[in-house]
Amino acid sequence: MSARDQLLVVIDPVARRTDGESVRIAKDVLGAGAAVRVCLPDGPEDFTKALARRGARRLVVIGDDRALLRAVAALHRERDLAGCALSVVPVGAAQTLALTRGLGVPAGAVAAARAVLEGAERRLDLLVDDSDGVVLGDLRIPPVGADGSRPAVAGDGVSSPVGAGGSSRVIAGRAGVATEGHAWLRSCQSFVRTLAARPARPSRPAPPARLRIEADGVTLVGLDQPVEGVRVTAGGGGLARVEVRPAPSAGADASPVRVRARTVTVSGADFRYRADSVVAGPVRTRTWTVRARAWGLTLPR
Repeated sequence: MSARDQLLVVIDPVARRTDGESVRIAKDVLGAGAAVRVCLPDGPEDFTKALARRGARRLVVIGDDRALLRAVAALHRERDLAGCALSVVPVGAAQTLALTRGLGVPAGAVAAARAVLEGAERRLDLLVDDSDGVVLGDLRIPPVGADGSRPAVAGDGVSSPVGAGGSSRVIAGRAGVATEGHAWLRSCQSFVRTLAARPARPSRPAPPARLRIEADGVTLVGLDQPVEGVRVTAGGGGLARVEVRPAPSAGADASPVRVRARTVTVSGADFRYRADSVVAGPVRTRTWTVRARAWGLTLPR
């Protein structure tokens, strides 16, 4: 049996709790076309150990955007992105799957699982910052989501390939996922989360910031001109697409500045930024560099 026919399937704990039916369907489709080994991690250490023991198996993540982000980040920390083609089956609420949709991963458990089995690897650019963080989609300053809501802050317990702690369960073969332990505790936790839930409130527009934006060492906007927003996207070809929106002010051109660059540096007063779906900061300076074709994702042919 070839390595392509052997899969290590890491199932995100949030996906197991929120949409167990889609998880089951995806696992059944994958198991019908390949030899599947299922990993149910409960902690960061478990996920890292599973990666180290995967051997020649292809890695498949079942979960939402943040599960994919954590998988890429873990492989980047291990300096193993070049040798690992990732596959993902998106499972989660629609608003948590924007990144995977944008990358070209099919919606729906069946279509995505078939793409894992029948698709081809595509090498994609990656944004890496000077603290070793990664961005797969886009970077935004200020860190406000497209719907006006506050994205998850790093450390908020966001969905990931790993949970809060404990040990993983690994199941070899083509059969179903093991029954979760401590069901009564999970039920209590779910009940408490339901009681604590509150409707999301739209974020107030962030005031213009005074930041210096540099692209490949060239200053696009200085500290003397307030900035309404910055967006950086790994656009392919080893260059990022950079868009800076200066705030309207007397005697200054407020037209957006758009360039392509390999490195982008933002500095100034303390600022936060959104890297894909996770908010980080505050920091006073940060540099992002494009790594061309740094990671591989299995997509439909």
